[in-house]
Amino acid sequence: MKKVFCFLLCLLTMFTTSFNVSGVDRLVKEEEGIVVNNSAVQSPSAENLPVEIHAKSAVLMEVSSGEVLLQYNADEKLFPASVTKIMTMLLVAEAIDENKITLADKVVCSANAASKGGSQIWLEEGEEMTVDELLRATAIGSANDAATLLGEYVAGSEQGFIDMMNSRAKELGMNNTNFENATGLDDTTDTHLTTARDIGIMSVELLKHDFITDYTTVWMDSLRNGETELVNTNKLVRFYSGTTGLKTGTTAKAGCCVSASAKRDGLHLVAVVMGSATSDERFNSAKAMLNWGFSNYLCFKPEIDTTSVEKIVVQKGRTPFVETEIPEITSIALKKGEETGVVVKIEVDENLTAPIEKGQTLGVISIETPSEKKYEYKITAKNKVEKLTFLDCVVKSLNFIGNGKKEYPLKPDNT
Repeated sequence: MKKVFCFLLCLLTMFTTSFNVSGVDRLVKEEEGIVVNNSAVQSPSAENLPVEIHAKSAVLMEVSSGEVLLQYNADEKLFPASVTKIMTMLLVAEAIDENKITLADKVVCSANAASKGGSQIWLEEGEEMTVDELLRATAIGSANDAATLLGEYVAGSEQGFIDMMNSRAKELGMNNTNFENATGLDDTTDTHLTTARDIGIMSVELLKHDFITDYTTVWMDSLRNGETELVNTNKLVRFYSGTTGLKTGTTAKAGCCVSASAKRDGLHLVAVVMGSATSDERFNSAKAMLNWGFSNYLCFKPEIDTTSVEKIVVQKGRTPFVETEIPEITSIALKKGEETGVVVKIEVDENLTAPIEKGQTLGVISIETPSEKKYEYKITAKNKVEKLTFLDCVVKSLNFIGNGKKEYPLKPDNT
């Protein structure tokens, strides 16, 4: 009888253990070295979308224009985990492009940076690394110590860098974002929050710095003469054609997140996924959005002849015309098949009267698509044109009487 009882008890123990391993309380160790409790992460399938998305929120954007092509709960405030580092890398990239720092600069590790937990390269206080090495550690290995040290170097202190992050977020129109660190670690905060849309905005801004993809597209690298290995936490870098980045993030509060960018045939897209229950779900959701974008859209840049508006006649001005500044016409994401239906209009004020201020809007270039999307580019004054004075009129009249012709043509020569 005892043998039977022991046998039944063993079966019951095995069943219970199996249930605990495979049930909702299972702990899943993600690639950033952070444990995620699946019971704390909801993974609903987004409805009414052309693709299957398993996440709390998601957005698909076209990079050159920032246009949203697909969205799901895009403005829900959520923990971003290490996707935060996109803003960290953006501020570093801007500092480099503005010649405030260089990639070759050597940075000495602080005690604060060395103390950061989670994913790291185990920096020691007093250790020296270049900005290039720290950027590689941040972009590829998602190292919290490296990201913190970069922030301290750019702003002078960790808090100073956090202030910079939030200030830049406001400038970019990231209206639902609050950063409390440069890493995305959220174990001691409930207010380090952002949205899929805001992540998309800062991702688009980061990708304007072309050199950043030299870091975000690397699958494997090393530091310290090969002693420290770096493996990209973004698996799409290795397995998805055209990937340009960008950053993953995983914590118990955030779930699995990713901002995944890719470029094909000139079309550059970024897919943001927040709050997936597993790593596979975030990558599959991102791939589904990217695949849909590449299947349904193309990169379109209209050819616009602007020579006729390089100079515009000005009435009653001390000079006969004003030179214009015409913005670069960026590419747009156009639905496939709509290329032939795009309408371009150039409209300028034909009755311009002095005075004209530098930067004053003189006209507009509008681009309309068959889907009724409209893009506008302002034509502005390159220089100031002052109003004719009474003395100017007298001089011009005398010149006309003496020479028998006007001082300047009625229309500018824009050839």
